[in-house]
Amino acid sequence: MHAFTLPGFYVPHPARLNPHLERTRAHSTAWAREMGMLDSPKPGGGVIWDEPELDRMDYPLMCAYTHPDCDGPALDLITDWYVWVFFFDDHFLAHYKHTGDTEGAQAYLDRLERFMTMDGETPPEPTNPCEAGLADLWARTVPAMSDGWRRRFITSTHNLMVESMWELDNINRGRIANPIEYVQMRRRVGGAPWSANLVEYAVRAEVPDRLAATRPMEVLADTFADAVHLRNDLFSYEREVREEGENANAVLVFERFFGCSTQEAAELVNDQLTSRLQQFENTALTEVPALLADRACPAHEQVAVAAYVKGLQDWQSGGHEWHARSSRYMNDELATGDGPAVGAPAFGFPALGSSAATWLLPTPDRPGFRQRMRQYSFKPFLPVGHLPVPDLYMPFPVRTSPHLPAAREHAVAWARRMGMFESLPGVERGALWTEREFVGYDFPYCAANIHADADAEQLFISSEWLSWGTYADDYYPLVFGARRDLATARLTNERLLALMPLDLDAPVTVAAEHPLERGIDDLWRRTAERLSDAARVRFRKTIEVMLESWLWELGNQAQNRIPDPIDYVEMRRRTFGSDLTIALARLPHAHLVPEELYRHRVLRELETAASDYACFTNDLFSYQKDVEFEGELHNIVVVVEHFLDTDRLKARDVVADLMEARMRQFEHIASVDLPAMFETLKLDEQVRAALLREADALKDWMSGILAWHQECERYGEPELRRRYRSADPHAEFALLPSGLGTSALRVASRPWSKDVDLM
Repeated sequence: MHAFTLPGFYVPHPARLNPHLERTRAHSTAWAREMGMLDSPKPGGGVIWDEPELDRMDYPLMCAYTHPDCDGPALDLITDWYVWVFFFDDHFLAHYKHTGDTEGAQAYLDRLERFMTMDGETPPEPTNPCEAGLADLWARTVPAMSDGWRRRFITSTHNLMVESMWELDNINRGRIANPIEYVQMRRRVGGAPWSANLVEYAVRAEVPDRLAATRPMEVLADTFADAVHLRNDLFSYEREVREEGENANAVLVFERFFGCSTQEAAELVNDQLTSRLQQFENTALTEVPALLADRACPAHEQVAVAAYVKGLQDWQSGGHEWHARSSRYMNDELATGDGPAVGAPAFGFPALGSSAATWLLPTPDRPGFRQRMRQYSFKPFLPVGHLPVPDLYMPFPVRTSPHLPAAREHAVAWARRMGMFESLPGVERGALWTEREFVGYDFPYCAANIHADADAEQLFISSEWLSWGTYADDYYPLVFGARRDLATARLTNERLLALMPLDLDAPVTVAAEHPLERGIDDLWRRTAERLSDAARVRFRKTIEVMLESWLWELGNQAQNRIPDPIDYVEMRRRTFGSDLTIALARLPHAHLVPEELYRHRVLRELETAASDYACFTNDLFSYQKDVEFEGELHNIVVVVEHFLDTDRLKARDVVADLMEARMRQFEHIASVDLPAMFETLKLDEQVRAALLREADALKDWMSGILAWHQECERYGEPELRRRYRSADPHAEFALLPSGLGTSALRVASRPWSKDVDLM
């Protein structure tokens, strides 16, 4: 019996079949035989693949479905790439995952990378089918593509090969990842970003280099990748988990984390798959057009991006169709006739275009309907009451700087000088903050905890960056969000960035006229003068990323759209300013660590685990402030409530469990993975010492942020009622925005109108 019944899948577009399928079938079998893939031995006897098995898996059918419009030679080449990547996966499984040969695996992967050459480099002679296949494919592919595409493709291919070590290490340790870690790592090791690169080749339209690293294009690639991988995990659970002993599978990860049945875990994975597909759609229809307009992209770039988006869409539908047919996976429950099998939709249509028919049915049972309705069902200003925060797992003690009293005195004077207590247009009660409130928020206490070893001047700067960032984070949704004024918010970002020149001697064309502008003008110069040119570029980028993330929040606010859980977690790190505050702690020794080292899996996972713990801490403590007093939907408890369709207390407990899982992952990385990375990369003592100091700084960062939330007045219910409901009984809207379009917010804020439906 199967471990679970396949759920109803959200497949909004019918699959189409490339007419060159039979030609490619003949070609790919001959190519695999030529590369030596059909007689490659397994350790202990037998072969990895034989020709009947290759025929049963039918990778040409997969490529014909996922790339329906390319010509015959292009389909041949793309199919060869997929034959190679699946053979690599099975070859690595047999030789290294099953044997646990970590040292041999690393040497194997290091050599394989040498076959992805840049201009002027010569690859080594192949010694096995994986090397022979990669050498042949590289020579046939890269001449047709730009240097920018080649760099992206090298990175994607590097990730899917090298990050296999993460899977191997977890198998050897019997360790199952937490859900956030799993999605991040599966994206790298699973190969779908690599598939997205091949879509560019298939549609003969590259993503312009100047757009490739923007949020909309990254989200398209990430949502595409996550959906591909989550779907694969549903179909491959029996093969991977039951037969092969793999533990990198989302169904298993969800089953263990939530303590639920395999069927329930499969349904949750499918809900997340649906949510990622709908995030793809939202990004393609709202963020991509805005990006093209903002960058004034000419027609040929717009056409290229549109072709790429359509190519990714075709891949999703075609990939689902192949999974429903391939002998590699659990799929006997699905339709097996000549037409596409849509994967057990709610009302089972086995013919071409049936997924579209499923979408049109006016019923809440259709795939995707429930997730979409939950995502747009947020009602702002509901009186949710205080959310009790449970005991949170925190293994690190709090350390506090001795310069705290001086920093407190200095911060108040600085905020007063910047004008943070002055009246502002768009804030009905006048000032965004009063001096009394600022003192109660006690940002210097937070800075003194997270930068306990800073000197006095460093602590002053850290306190003021925290003050400025929180002030701006309060200002944007209140003034721009209520009016849906993204245009002015973008102009504000541009002015703020103009006040942060990389060349400190260059004239600044913007006059600092607003507390936000005066604050960043002062802080940037005092911070940047301490930095090298390279460190200055990196630090400025952290601020730019944070500013852009606030526009993302405003976009969701305008749509009244609760973010997809994965998108929320990844963007929360930016909106919280994690990179900025971590960078402040890193400044004293940033010059000691090579920049490329921060892209290593170990350091990236260490920082994101710490960041998620801190961000979720804030969301737990600020739940009532966000939902009841500010009408804010950007909160992890809100996201979990609506994704799981549960109440706030159960959602809170899920968040607390996620925090503990991320903290325990942090402990594992710091105690095991970090020392192992030192040895693998043969880092010198100076770099090792700097990285150990950074790990200790992250411990201070997490414990200090938790301690600040526990002590400050910002999130307590008495302070919230005092701030948002003035002592004057006639001034009920003390901190609500004024102006056109704000009357609905006033109505929603009234305690006697809690049942008003704003949808």
